[in-house]
Amino acid sequence: MKIKRILVSQPKPQTEKSPYFELAEKNNVKIDFRPFIQVESVPTKEFRTQKINILDHSAVIFTSRTAIDNFFRVAEEMRVTVPDDMKYFCINEATAYYLQKYIVYRKRKIFHSTGKFPDLVDVIKKHKDETFLVPLSDIHKQEIPELLEKNKIKYSKAILYRTVSSDLSDLKDIDYDIVVFFSPSGITSLLQNFPNWNQDETMIATFGPATAKAVTNAGYRLDIQAPMPKAPSMTMALEQFIKQHNKGK
Repeated sequence: MKIKRILVSQPKPQTEKSPYFELAEKNNVKIDFRPFIQVESVPTKEFRTQKINILDHSAVIFTSRTAIDNFFRVAEEMRVTVPDDMKYFCINEATAYYLQKYIVYRKRKIFHSTGKFPDLVDVIKKHKDETFLVPLSDIHKQEIPELLEKNKIKYSKAILYRTVSSDLSDLKDIDYDIVVFFSPSGITSLLQNFPNWNQDETMIATFGPATAKAVTNAGYRLDIQAPMPKAPSMTMALEQFIKQHNKGK
């Protein structure tokens, strides 16, 4: 059977130049998008139980736009005025620019990295006298606290949002040739929404080693993995697999 239908467990790209649209056109496949997980804000009342005072910190570390949104949401709901001299350390330039939604960008002390947390830690190490606040999801990369502790950075971890499974009842069944996952939470959502789902001939594609491990731990067969040396992106991995699979069919 030729591969004709793919389900990507993420929101539909907002730009028409997405490599997924190019992949669909070049290989004559239909690609649907459906987020398997969603983000919920932690209520302020719940945040208070963490006993974290925002004003005890002189700097904030942002690993995503969601972290920025929830930091300023909590500050507003708690009637905390974030001081003008607060320093911001962002995972990449795009995240740093997103701060413009909440602050006058050019007047603040903002630092950013290349997109990798170890590189951001190298920037943070030059400001060791600061006390850092790290807004995170309940599910986050363990390297974040581990690297901060290893480098003796003074910090508080604030859980401001959580990752939960989406309601996928409208899908009824996963009748696709390939299903693409990007996080272990996506696999958790699959199990919760479709506890009796049988993989059969459906192929599973994953991005990142943690997601790949979640697939095999759940007892499913893993067919496509990214990133790989010859396929650093998911779309490249899919294209290579589709061309090989559909050859002569």
